[in-house]
Amino acid sequence: MSTPLSLTSNFFFFIFTATVLYIAYTIPKQEPNQTNLVFYVHDYFSGVDASAITVAGKSGPTSHILHFGTIAVVDDPVTEGPTIESNEIGRAQGLYINSQLDGKGLHMAFSVIFTDGELKGSTLEIQGADIFSMKEREFGVVSGTGYFRFVKGYGIMETEFMDIANLRAVIKLNVTVKHY
Repeated sequence: MSTPLSLTSNFFFFIFTATVLYIAYTIPKQEPNQTNLVFYVHDYFSGVDASAITVAGKSGPTSHILHFGTIAVVDDPVTEGPTIESNEIGRAQGLYINSQLDGKGLHMAFSVIFTDGELKGSTLEIQGADIFSMKEREFGVVSGTGYFRFVKGYGIMETEFMDIANLRAVIKLNVTVKHY
């Protein structure tokens, strides 16, 4: 037999549950924006315009980036096009660690800091493996600031130009991110 108290409790529970379900299914959900970017990173370990340097490794700071265990710090120009004369839109700042025993692979962790254009002041945080002998390499976009708050995404990296003897390269990054 049902008592008035339990009937009242059941009624309020039903009303509460129905209200919560109504709100959950009728409030529009905010969909993330998707942004696709293509830009070029100019990674130069030599020349008057060098933008990268080894700082540690088996032979100390003079270690070669193509040797396992070497760490390099970079502050590379980021441009709209593949030539250094293209409009500079930012800098790629961070580090590479040669983390493959045969020396043919890097672990990279760097920020793309946008310094020009509509994305000025925003950043993308990139992390992943760079097996530079492969034509295309995929990496993760793990964070961001400014326009890219709450970002998640990935990118495809391709070597546009590489001069192994002088350790100079131009890397094309095709990035797809979702953000709010």
